[in-house]
Amino acid sequence: MDVIKTDLLIIGGGMSGCVAALRAASHGLDVVLTVKEKDPLECNTYHAQGGIVYKGKKDSPEELAKDILVAGDSAGYPPAVKMMTKEGPKLVKEILIDWANVPFSTDSSGDLHLTGEAAHSVRRIIHVDDFTGKAIETSLMKLVKENSNISVNTMCVAIDLLTEQHHTNDLMAVYRKPTCMGAYLFNIKSQRVDAYLAKATILATGGFSRIYLFTTNIEGAIGDGFAMGHRAGVDLINMEYVQFHPTAFRYKDSKCFLISEAMRGEGAVLKTPDGNTFMKKYHRDGSLAPRDVVARAIHKEMFENKYPHVLLDIASYMKAEKIKTRFPNIYETCLAHDVDITSQPIPVVPAAHFACGGVKVDLWGKTNIDRLYAIGEVSCTGVHGANRLASTSTLECLVWGDRAIRAIIKDKDYYLEYDPPKIKEWIYTGVEEPDLALIHQDMNVLRYVMWNYVGLDRTKERLKRAIEDLTHLKEDVENFYRYTTLSRELIELRHAIHTGLLVAQSAWLNKRSLGCHYRRS
Repeated sequence: MDVIKTDLLIIGGGMSGCVAALRAASHGLDVVLTVKEKDPLECNTYHAQGGIVYKGKKDSPEELAKDILVAGDSAGYPPAVKMMTKEGPKLVKEILIDWANVPFSTDSSGDLHLTGEAAHSVRRIIHVDDFTGKAIETSLMKLVKENSNISVNTMCVAIDLLTEQHHTNDLMAVYRKPTCMGAYLFNIKSQRVDAYLAKATILATGGFSRIYLFTTNIEGAIGDGFAMGHRAGVDLINMEYVQFHPTAFRYKDSKCFLISEAMRGEGAVLKTPDGNTFMKKYHRDGSLAPRDVVARAIHKEMFENKYPHVLLDIASYMKAEKIKTRFPNIYETCLAHDVDITSQPIPVVPAAHFACGGVKVDLWGKTNIDRLYAIGEVSCTGVHGANRLASTSTLECLVWGDRAIRAIIKDKDYYLEYDPPKIKEWIYTGVEEPDLALIHQDMNVLRYVMWNYVGLDRTKERLKRAIEDLTHLKEDVENFYRYTTLSRELIELRHAIHTGLLVAQSAWLNKRSLGCHYRRS
């Protein structure tokens, strides 16, 4: 087992991880940033389309805060919302516009183009056409790679967090505050486990929506940080609030491609397959209603009328050339699957999209475990409440990525004086080669259980069945994990099932329908 030591370990290379790495490096900290993929750009941030909240022409932090809290069904944490709306736009200007030089789209006057999205009272979202995430991630990762204080370690799959209580022989550790020392990571290239020891650790592992059958998320978004955090004793909250994006273009069996909410913000309208509008039946804002309302409305229309999908019509409301200019990525992707969005509507279905809950953190990203922070989608700052307002997740990544480092730098001496104690050697217990057919089947079982029982429409009997099935599945996989040699697929399966069970249990405990958690019984 190799031991890698650093000042700061960041697990995850999306927007929040990159912002934290750059901020830490600018203060002279040595940073190791680990990612699962061979290409560090491959993350949910890279595939985000819509944009990031900035500031509208007749806007204010108070107006933005009001929209966020209303969209969150009044379950958001007001101090966190107030802080983000105050600091967020300034950091967009400082970090993304001035430092990273993200090429945001401009209007005919040369000003930043502002678009609208559902539940926003004004147009306040800036974007780079319809591939904003790609532009942001590319710009930030370029700065990360150029910084000599940051090491980017690719193809590293996090297994578990290291804590003094669990991974040392110090008998007195149980009497002290739980303390994180880093993490065990599986090196895909060497097929061995490495120990990363750090004076501070940041979870920036992203979300878990890939544990659902239909999702907009990348393959690796299976809940690593949620599962690792829970096993280490981290507090998790609001796990039942899983946001389903209303409009995903479904293709290749269960694969989905996100159709940005910005398209509805620019005038696209939802219709039934026979061409009738239907959203006014469900909300006064029609197709621009909050995401949870739109997603459930589509789900209901499909279920009651046996529709395979509904339609999103932009062709009737925007000229063809403007569609190609405003939504080039969506246009090209749909065209590759024989749908020309300039002349025909897009077949869409709801898909699991974002985790509103997660690792409980304070206004600085601190968890209940010393020296451990969580930022981005894996965290629960309280901003999103029971339902996320569009394009606020990127702003949250920016704000808490910055604040976590400010907290560490404020107590720099405390962090840097820490010398992690000697940890236990990793013991390889697996003797059998992993059977990928079994792993893939178990992952499929998880995804069907989550979609059918813990999806858009939840009931007491569905959740009871989900908890029973996932508890048995978790026990089987834990046994499988102990006697099978390690692989990325096996580690991810273990994380995914653990996370799915956490979501199901949280949904069971919360009997009140709120935001994107909808229970009929």
